[in-house]
Amino acid sequence: MIISVASGKGGTGKTTVSTNLARVLDEKLMLLDCDVEEPNAHLFLNPVFDSVQQVYTEVPEVDQEKCTGCGACAKVCRFRALTVIGGKVLVFPELCHSCGGCMVACPEDAIGEGKRELGTIEKASLGNVTFVKGTLRVGEVMAPPLIEKVRKTAENSELVLIDAPPGTSCPVIAAMQDADFVVLVTEPTPFGLSDLALAVETVRALDLPFGLVINRAGLGNDEIYDYVKKENIPILMEIPFDLEIARAYSRGTLIVDHLPQYRESFLTLYKKIGELAARRGEK
Repeated sequence: MIISVASGKGGTGKTTVSTNLARVLDEKLMLLDCDVEEPNAHLFLNPVFDSVQQVYTEVPEVDQEKCTGCGACAKVCRFRALTVIGGKVLVFPELCHSCGGCMVACPEDAIGEGKRELGTIEKASLGNVTFVKGTLRVGEVMAPPLIEKVRKTAENSELVLIDAPPGTSCPVIAAMQDADFVVLVTEPTPFGLSDLALAVETVRALDLPFGLVINRAGLGNDEIYDYVKKENIPILMEIPFDLEIARAYSRGTLIVDHLPQYRESFLTLYKKIGELAARRGEK
């Protein structure tokens, strides 16, 4: 089962939900921090990483001696990662999406596989939890290829929790795609409602089952409750706007460690996720 925890905007509490959920479960699982541009789950888990892997993606490398400058490679590249100037092919690796089309299109077999560093993948064991963190290289503009490689580390796992990037752009799609259930985390404020509506639209476009966790409940207004009632979105859990929870967060402490009474709330959250995912699977 793959559970992706996402949000329409940053700072709503998706990392809070994913890390606390991972802490309370007794079964063996993998927690993937796929917010590769700004990973922060490790700040709450304090892992000791036992492996660090440099991750690369394939980019074209042109053999200028074989190349005739015909431009076939540039014509097939929809992202303009190659261009021909003065009879020579220039490659812009930062624009390359690693599809390999240019290699197939080249009639002279003049394009081989080069590589571009994406970032790093780090792993740690925390009891029953295997924690994996992806970190995008500074200057790298495309997060989805690294997110996909982080997700591949969990291919043989029975239970996977994904801490997705915020927003509704390509990195979020990469983290949510093919999930069995998506937990959307929001807050009851005008900004929270606006971004939640975008996130709901995205999840529905992907045709994924989902439910809502309202963080900082009691803050703001009731507009978000009117919205979820109108859209028939299940509220899976509410985390109150509470001083003790804020203190725990500021210290990098998990809610369930600082306030053990919340363990049952997160276990109930997991139970509801399982029920809704199973109900969707029966249809």
